[in-house]
Amino acid sequence: MPVNVDVRDDESDTEGDLPINELFYSLQGEGTLAGTPSVFVRTSGCNLRCWFCDSYHTSWEPTHAWMGVEGILDEVASHDQCEHVVVTGGEPMIHDEVVDLLNELSEAGYHTTVETNGTIYRDTTIDLASISPKLASSTPTPDKDPKGDGEWETKHEQRRLDVTALADLVEAYPFQLKFVVTGEDDVDEIQSLLERLRPVTTQTIRSEDVLLMPEGATRERLNETRDVTAELAMEHGFRYTPRLHVDLWNDAPGT
Repeated sequence: MPVNVDVRDDESDTEGDLPINELFYSLQGEGTLAGTPSVFVRTSGCNLRCWFCDSYHTSWEPTHAWMGVEGILDEVASHDQCEHVVVTGGEPMIHDEVVDLLNELSEAGYHTTVETNGTIYRDTTIDLASISPKLASSTPTPDKDPKGDGEWETKHEQRRLDVTALADLVEAYPFQLKFVVTGEDDVDEIQSLLERLRPVTTQTIRSEDVLLMPEGATRERLNETRDVTAELAMEHGFRYTPRLHVDLWNDAPGT
């Protein structure tokens, strides 16, 4: 079990609790707050199945223990030097209880970032919605499906984009749009999505709000994808975001 705090794993009485895969203190590795000391609350469970998912045990083979909101707050508070909390997954917004968690974290004075795939909107308190819409290159086609059974290819492709939910998130919260880039072909789809999204929100989506991030959960893989992603960001006027945690700690859990 990758959870690194003492919590229950008995599912017989879990009403009001969240399935927590990891809860740890580290540096934010991605986006505009990269390098910021943060407590990470990683929920388990996802409505998508990206073939390159860097949290495999929240999606393809979910593992977790159950924690109530108060227990999560207590564990966060134990890192008394930290003012930033990242709620991530999996897809944290699939859980009703995340609304209460985020409101309570805000009430306690924390800055909250939510890492989301942008397919679900919830009315809660978020200081930064880190929205990562999934491109066609994320779909687990038979040659890339890590389980090899093809079960998720169609479901993922049907679910991976929801422009209405994206617009609602952009309208409601300070945001960044963070795209995992696997190659040059992804940029055309990013441009097309922006053309669909901009007319349906009153918020201005600037090029600097769009972050390109190289695909890769290991240093070896990032060495293959980093340069082309940086070059695409410069060519199209988008921002480049590193995966600082991978550069520092490779694919170690709890980072």
